[in-house]
Amino acid sequence: QLQLVESGGGLVQPGGSLRLSCVGSGFTFDYYVIGWFRQAPGKEREGVACISGSGSSTSYVDSVKGRFTVSRDNAKNTVFLQMNSLKPEDTAVYYCAVTGGYCSGDAGPRKYEYDYWGQGTSVTVSS
Repeated sequence: QLQLVESGGGLVQPGGSLRLSCVGSGFTFDYYVIGWFRQAPGKEREGVACISGSGSSTSYVDSVKGRFTVSRDNAKNTVFLQMNSLKPEDTAVYYCAVTGGYCSGDAGPRKYEYDYWGQGTSVTVSS
C-alpha cells in the first residue's frame, strides 16, 4: 500500500539548517507531485513547498522563499526539504503528502489537493 515516511527533524538553533527526507513506497514515485506541509501548535496545517514528479517544477509559500529548497531523487524514491536560516516561527511538525494534481503557481501547495500523508517529523527552532 501507499506509504510516506518523513525523517530528519530535530532541535536546531535559530539560523541553523536541517534537511528533511520523505521516502515513498507503494506507488510510481516519479509520476506524482510531492508536497511539504507544516503544522505549528494551535495553528492550521499550511503548505510549505511542492515539487513535480520530474523535479522540474517547484513552488514555495512566501515565508520560506530563499531559505528552503525542495528537491527529489527518484532513483531513491525520496523528496528532500533543505531548510536554511531557520527561525523560531518555523517550529512545527512537518508532513509530506502526495497528489495526482499539479505543483504550480507561486504560493506553495494547497492541502485539500493532497490525498495521502506521512506521519510527520518534528522540527523545533530554539536557542
